[in-house]
Amino acid sequence: MSAATIARVLFDEAHSEAWTIRPELAREMQPAHPGDSSYATAASVLAEREFEVAPNAAAPLTADTLAQCDVLVIAHPSEPAWERTTGTGSPRLSPEELTAIQEFVARGGGLIVLGETEQDKYGNNLNELLAGFGLRLANDTVQDYEHCHGAPSWILAELGDGGRGRGGDLLARVNSACLYRATTVASTNGARVLARAHSTASNPGAPLIVAQQHGNGRVVVLADSDLFGDDCIDELDHRALWCNLVSWAASSTAVGVPEVVADSPALDPAWAQLRDQTNALATLQAPDGALAQGADLGQAQQHVEAMSAAIEQLAPRFEHQAQYLDAVRADLSAWVAGGLQRPDFTASLEQFRPELDRRDGVENLVVFPMYKQNGSRDTCFESLIVRVPWPQHVAELERSRYDNPKFVPVELVDFTRGYDSECATLFPETVSVSGRPVNNFGAIFCDREAARLRRVAGAAADLLALNLPPDAACMLARPDVSQQAYILWDLIHDRAHSHGDLPFDPFMIRQRAPYWMYSLEELRCDLTAFTQAQQLERDGIAAARYVQYAILLDRLLRFPITGPRLRNYDGLGGQLLFAFLHRHRFLHWTDNRLTIEWERVGDGVAQLYAEVQDLYRTGIDRTKLQHWAAAHDLVAGNVAPATGSRWAKAVRSLDDVEDPRPYVDLVLEDEFPLSIFYSSLKTKLAA
Repeated sequence: MSAATIARVLFDEAHSEAWTIRPELAREMQPAHPGDSSYATAASVLAEREFEVAPNAAAPLTADTLAQCDVLVIAHPSEPAWERTTGTGSPRLSPEELTAIQEFVARGGGLIVLGETEQDKYGNNLNELLAGFGLRLANDTVQDYEHCHGAPSWILAELGDGGRGRGGDLLARVNSACLYRATTVASTNGARVLARAHSTASNPGAPLIVAQQHGNGRVVVLADSDLFGDDCIDELDHRALWCNLVSWAASSTAVGVPEVVADSPALDPAWAQLRDQTNALATLQAPDGALAQGADLGQAQQHVEAMSAAIEQLAPRFEHQAQYLDAVRADLSAWVAGGLQRPDFTASLEQFRPELDRRDGVENLVVFPMYKQNGSRDTCFESLIVRVPWPQHVAELERSRYDNPKFVPVELVDFTRGYDSECATLFPETVSVSGRPVNNFGAIFCDREAARLRRVAGAAADLLALNLPPDAACMLARPDVSQQAYILWDLIHDRAHSHGDLPFDPFMIRQRAPYWMYSLEELRCDLTAFTQAQQLERDGIAAARYVQYAILLDRLLRFPITGPRLRNYDGLGGQLLFAFLHRHRFLHWTDNRLTIEWERVGDGVAQLYAEVQDLYRTGIDRTKLQHWAAAHDLVAGNVAPATGSRWAKAVRSLDDVEDPRPYVDLVLEDEFPLSIFYSSLKTKLAA
């Protein structure tokens, strides 16, 4: 099951390198101990994280060769007199190759160069390459008798500042690293020093690992090449460091999601006619969807006729929707024949079945009188073209683990004015019908959800100087990666509403309850998705870690400050998660910087999830009022209720009646106000 390819990584082996990602070649180079020449594990670690990895066995590093990759790795070229090597070509890069690599980086490519102790003796010209970036590998051998890992030349690095904000923290999850017989790195351009020698070393304070932005690309230089070899990559935090460095080097390569594919019906003139006529008709409708008083009847009828004709012209492009489009045209005709009163599109809604055809890339035409959730309840006609992203790995997970036959992720390809909003759902409940709508599908605009995450969480990460891991930073820079994270998140979340220890109506559609009950239900489903994503990652589905990032970043940084402060149940769920993690020291707000302990934060999420699960499980033995009160207490144990709350435990005095719904009127509109942290964040982000 594959997700989006993060980047293509090319390991150069055409210049007599001392390392290879090919196990068979490593065995030829070092028959007694292949691990001393092998980067095969380093390559497999990347492959497990959706990187496409390949060796460059013999080709010169020309512009054409480099066009096939996003990150180039050059690991210690050497003359054979000093090292067992790949045995191909000279260790020296040609002038043409030097130029091609520098231009590759300037355009946005990533470059990782690994040097070695006594750098000058190996006969390569890496320093000619690095000079173009203001960097140089010195001719040193660093020793440190106090900060070492078994031998004085196996030096423990003093880690520096890996960076903050949406650019990523290159040292996230990295607390220790060892370089085995290292030189040092000199910089004349202010490169970020990720690791340096301790003050007790023979070269006190000398840089050992540096990272540099160059043009649109990124360069990483290390003073040793052994730390990511098969023998050493699983020592200390080398694996995490390796993943961070490659993710960071690759992050300047942004891959977008095309808004309109070449053969999309959205390019058909008939679609433009349908969209424009629908927009014009909407201006003539009353709030209930009927023709507004005083509106021109003949003009409205002309708009309907033009819409019907456009739908007929578009129908061959939507053969899989033939029955639905016939029903839409019939409902339009019936609406006109009935005098353009409040529209009833029950028949066409029953035929609209996108959940039955979840093919990756299939596009659907949507024409309904509807209102938008989380917005105005005024009803008007809308026309949309939506595309279903249904990648193979999601289809397989839905089939094998998370059966959710009604779930449909969609992207908005083009739409009428009513959807020029923050609306992120297309539900049957939004369609104007005479009775209760059928409940066949639930469509989530994953592109809009992902775009909001990238926009808000990225800005908040910068403002809060968040220690964002490079792969999380990559997600915030990549529409394709963030969108796939949302699809899997929503698949599991949506299903969780009807699984586990539940209230009698998990969606609470027909309940009148305090808004914190809705908050806890949505949070419970998100925490379920988070814990399931942890399990998926343990099962080898590395893309599931993006689901964890998306849930944390969206819940912590966007939900609490989005929307009005009137019974904001999604916002309260984010406040609760933040307060719980802060209270239990899984995240810290120190020196005006937000730091998440990424190695432990999953444990904190699990602890809150267990408390919410226990609330649900024990709720079956309480009265409804007792259950609401217990839920209020759980939230209030982390998020302070408002002054004047009638529900706070210390002042709560409510008779335990069979129907406690009238007590909902005692809930303050902002029962759990924003903390100082969020009030400040909201103000600064708004600016």
